[in-house]
Amino acid sequence: MAEPNHVAIIMDGNGRWARKRGLPRVIGHREGVESVRIIVKTAREIGIKYLTLYTFSTENWKRPAEEVQTLMNMLEEMLKKETPELNKNRVRINAIGRLDGLYPSARKALEEALTLTKNNDALILTLCLNYGGQSEIVDAVKKIVLEDRKKMLNLDELDEKNFVRYLYDPELPPPDLLIRTGAERRERISNFLLYQIAYAEIYFTRTLWPDFRKKEFLKAIEDFKNRERLFGGI
Repeated sequence: MAEPNHVAIIMDGNGRWARKRGLPRVIGHREGVESVRIIVKTAREIGIKYLTLYTFSTENWKRPAEEVQTLMNMLEEMLKKETPELNKNRVRINAIGRLDGLYPSARKALEEALTLTKNNDALILTLCLNYGGQSEIVDAVKKIVLEDRKKMLNLDELDEKNFVRYLYDPELPPPDLLIRTGAERRERISNFLLYQIAYAEIYFTRTLWPDFRKKEFLKAIEDFKNRERLFGGI
C-alpha cells in the first residue's frame, strides 16, 4: 500500500511531557511546536498531500485562562514565524473550526497566513482551531436548515456524500490515517473529525507529542502501509 493521501493527528502529551521533567506546561507546548515543524517537513518530503492537526479544540477553552492565553500567543507566534518558510516550500495553510472565536490577534495572523499561501499545492496543512467534531456536525445541520428555509431542499437528495458539502471544508478528503500520540490509557478520538474518520485507519502510540518526530511518524506510516483496507467489504 502507498503512503496515505491524508494524515490527521491528535497531538496529545505536551503537558505530561513537561510534568515528567518538572517543567512548566508551556515548555511542553513549545517542544510540541518543534514536532509540528518536523512532521510537516517529513509529510511534504514523502509526498503526503494532506496533513490535518488538532491544534486547539472547543474543549481547550476549559483550561486555565493563563494557559489559553499562552496557546493563543503561541499560535500567533508560530504562524508569523513559520508561514514564510511554508510558503517557500509551497505548503498551503488551511483552517477549520469556529474561527471567529479565536483571539483577534491570532485570527489576524491566521488570515494573513491563509492569504499568503492560498495558491500553494505541495501539501495542504489544515489546522483545526476552536474545533470539535460534534460542533462541526451541528453547524452543518444549521446550514442545511437555513438553506432549506430559503429554497426548500429536496431532502431525498441529501445523503452521506452530499452532507459533506456542509462541513467546514467540503474539499478536504477524509483521512486515510488518524494518529493519536500520548495514547497510554487514552485510546480515544476526543471529538476529532467524527464524520470524516468513518473508515480511517487509527494508529495509537504512547509516544508523547514533543517526542513524536520523524522516526515515529515514519513508523506510523509504515504500519498503515502494512494494513489491508476493506471499507466494510471482505
